[in-house]
Order: sequence, then C-alpha cells, then structure tokens
Amino acid sequence: MNMKPIPETLAPFFQEYDIALLTPQKDAATIIERTLRYGSRAELRWLFQEFPRAMICDWLKHWGSFALPAPHLAFWRLVLEVE
Repeated sequence: MNMKPIPETLAPFFQEYDIALLTPQKDAATIIERTLRYGSRAELRWLFQEFPRAMICDWLKHWGSFALPAPHLAFWRLVLEVE
C-alpha cells in the first residue's frame, strides 16, 4: 500500500509521532483511529481514499469501542453499517 502523506492539518492529533514516518502497514490502526476521531471532511475523504473500506470497518469492529468516544462510535457504526 503506497499512501499519500498524512494531511498536515491532522498533525496536531499525532503530536507524539513524526507523521512523515508513519506507514500504512505499520501504523494503520493509529492513522484510522485519529482520523475517524478528529478528521474534517477533507481528511476523512483522504482516509477513505488511502485505506480500503473493509480495513476501516475491521478496525471499527475490533478497536472502535476502545478508541472512540460513544458518539463517534455510534456515528461510524451507522455510516459504515457495522454492528
């Protein structure tokens, strides 16, 4: 998977990382979590262009209840049709 750079506008949500060094293979969970939680429409568009929908849905099923606040989790479950 060859990912376009993480949008600079997401940098404040990756303060403990050098976002230029994040890779989709190694850091997909963190990238998906931070973008679903904090992303703007443009940043979310980037996420869904860079990662397969199935991968995002799998992350939501496995980690969403631990990583996302309840309103975010409910929203993404509804939007992505994930139980």
